[in-house]
Amino acid sequence: MMRETRGSAIGSLVLCAALWSTAGILIKLVQWDAFAIAGGRSLFGFVTMLILLKRPKFTFSANQILAAFSYSATMILFVTANKLTTSANAVLLQYVEPVYIILLGLWLLPDEKVTRFDWFAVAAVLGGMVLFFFDDLAPGSALGNALAIASGVTFAMTAVFMRRQQNERPADSFMLAHLITFAVSLPFMIRSGPPDGAGLLGLALLGVFQMGIPSILYSRGICGVSAVSCSLITMIEPVMNPVWVALFWGELPGTRAVAGGAIILGAIAARTVLKARRI
Repeated sequence: MMRETRGSAIGSLVLCAALWSTAGILIKLVQWDAFAIAGGRSLFGFVTMLILLKRPKFTFSANQILAAFSYSATMILFVTANKLTTSANAVLLQYVEPVYIILLGLWLLPDEKVTRFDWFAVAAVLGGMVLFFFDDLAPGSALGNALAIASGVTFAMTAVFMRRQQNERPADSFMLAHLITFAVSLPFMIRSGPPDGAGLLGLALLGVFQMGIPSILYSRGICGVSAVSCSLITMIEPVMNPVWVALFWGELPGTRAVAGGAIILGAIAARTVLKARRI
């Protein structure tokens, strides 16, 4: 696999995050159970990747399998957490991911050194996230919060095991993950019945633009930057959500959300620039 330059890797991850963030808008088109949507989205995502990347190369190496099951678990845990706790809680607790990556990386990615500035950037981003979601945070369900935390752990494992495939083709792990998610969600899809025209369009858009293409972009990005960098850059995703809401529904974010978003973007940009200068 051709090694991504740092610049193209960052560009891929920024675009990936922007496309990931369209979920909230597109899901409104589908009148299905959340599990069924996850399965249908993954089916379209797999087909999209199959068309763009051609036949998958399933080696069933430990890294490929662990990345695939970790990402599938992330999608399923996050969907379930959203049903049991508030959406803000689910997103915030999942995005503690960089901390888990740093801890896992000490063992699984020993060559990727973490600096004090990395810890500062993580702390600043997490602080910005709390401010960003401040108005929507609530105690929520203990089980839902626990599942959201678990989704952050599995998301971190995804990044780590994808990064360990940087000299291979990590996109195949995502293809396998989409097949696993589809298989697990199939009973819910059958129970929900066939979608209407708008629902089918929504699933197709989700599969192609919110899942399939971003999976390819993430796979490229993770080959060119560290796992921690990948995690921080894709935190642009929640910041983009209110942008889509404002564009399509005319709902403007509050002052705290704007301030939190500015802190997140500022910390990510500062870390990216400083890292580039040190290379």
